[in-house]
Amino acid sequence: MKVQFSDVSMRFGAMEVLQHVTLGAEEGEFLCILGPSGCGKSTLLNIAGGFLAPSSGSVTIDGEPVTAPDRRRIFVFQERGVFPWLTVEGNIGFGLFDMSAGDRQARVSQYIDLVGLRGFEKSYPRELSGGMKQRVEVARALAVNPDVLFLDEPFGALDSITRLQMRSELLRIWRAERKTVLFVTHDIEESVQLADRVVVMSARPGKIRRVVDIDIPHPRDLSSRRYIELRDLIFGEIGLAHQV
Repeated sequence: MKVQFSDVSMRFGAMEVLQHVTLGAEEGEFLCILGPSGCGKSTLLNIAGGFLAPSSGSVTIDGEPVTAPDRRRIFVFQERGVFPWLTVEGNIGFGLFDMSAGDRQARVSQYIDLVGLRGFEKSYPRELSGGMKQRVEVARALAVNPDVLFLDEPFGALDSITRLQMRSELLRIWRAERKTVLFVTHDIEESVQLADRVVVMSARPGKIRRVVDIDIPHPRDLSSRRYIELRDLIFGEIGLAHQV
């Protein structure tokens, strides 16, 4: 198991945020963690990234306990984190300080091509659209060759059309790179479109209600009967079946 949560609970003072979460992600799996706001999804991701220590339980990656952040495990957040004083190529190459200049340039060029930003190498973030900035963040994350990629509602601030485009882009990149991805969202459609499995969390304190296997090959037909069945199953699991 690549990432393993074992009986993880988390409290902040008197507030219980997570309760007895046991969950695993396989090597190369795209796992979505879905639930309402405040259910502890982001807290779970921060524990896996080593930014928070659980109140009880443990997280291991490749069998090793997670005790601190590690450059092999990279976050992409909803709040766009591109550096405004750096160009596209400067942002993507930011974490490659231990490479030679030639190797660094080759790696940056590779990921500029991968995320479709050829021609924008010298552009600054102020000159880019929201979706392009998110592509820069994904490229910067992948350029350091992480074992695991943590994405915390990375498309939440984008408009609906750009969100759809970025989901397709992320899937294309994931199929090319096959990194292990843990993706936090509260968007049911997003989870069914992207994930191998969807982990449905309860309201706070967050517990796992159900893990749903998304047994549809990519690219997914969002109007297919099976897609709609799985989407409606998850709606029902979180108590919204009659509001679809």
